[in-house]
Amino acid sequence: MLLTGKVALVTGGGRGIGAAICRVLAREGATVAVNYAASREKAEAVAQEIEANGGKARAFGADVRDTDAVQTMVQEVVSTFGRLDGVVNNAISGRQGGKLTDATLDDYVNSFDFGCRAVINTINAARPIMRDAGGGRIVNIVTELWNMAPEGWSVYMAGKGAMVGVSRSLAMELGPENITVNMVAPGWMADEKVDTNGQGSQNFAKSLPLRRHGSADEIGNVCAFYLSDLAAYVTGTYIPVAGGRVTQMGA
Repeated sequence: MLLTGKVALVTGGGRGIGAAICRVLAREGATVAVNYAASREKAEAVAQEIEANGGKARAFGADVRDTDAVQTMVQEVVSTFGRLDGVVNNAISGRQGGKLTDATLDDYVNSFDFGCRAVINTINAARPIMRDAGGGRIVNIVTELWNMAPEGWSVYMAGKGAMVGVSRSLAMELGPENITVNMVAPGWMADEKVDTNGQGSQNFAKSLPLRRHGSADEIGNVCAFYLSDLAAYVTGTYIPVAGGRVTQMGA
């Protein structure tokens, strides 16, 4: 297992891709701190599932946009598990798609808050702990749409574009402290919200070079790599997990 002895915090870990990431990290031996803001029951269910399968996990509540709440949460994680080796910034909420005429300024601000403010909050809280331990890992969940920039997604890109820029710069800044910062860019992944038997979903899958939908677990697989010692010399990088769609687009 890649992550035996490691402790990882996953924001927005109670549902969707975040829950899948938690399960994969636990499968690889990590102790997982499952963050939630509103989905307490779902986060606790993920933690209980991990423990029922022989892993170790616990749910921790905090709105990642709230600086003080994140500081408190990270201290609780360290008090509970004794260390913090990695953070996966995955949390997102609110409007994502929609044209400019349909969106409000608050939609853009909210997107930026999750893509930038939340990331800065978790890194600022985790950095001294990682630095004192000799290093750590930050993994930011961005999007394949960064390569494509389709119309109707400017709200989403307000946050994810900020996340890409912050990730690249902080990889350089935190490198001397042996803290790596990398990005995972999901495509349209199959989680509990996706009907893979629907015609639209099947047509999309057939359009990809790999001719299938990716599972949410495959995002977790790349996160596990980035959090592991296998990626000790990897920072500032961006991996699209999109079945070849980004290459297909020539981006």
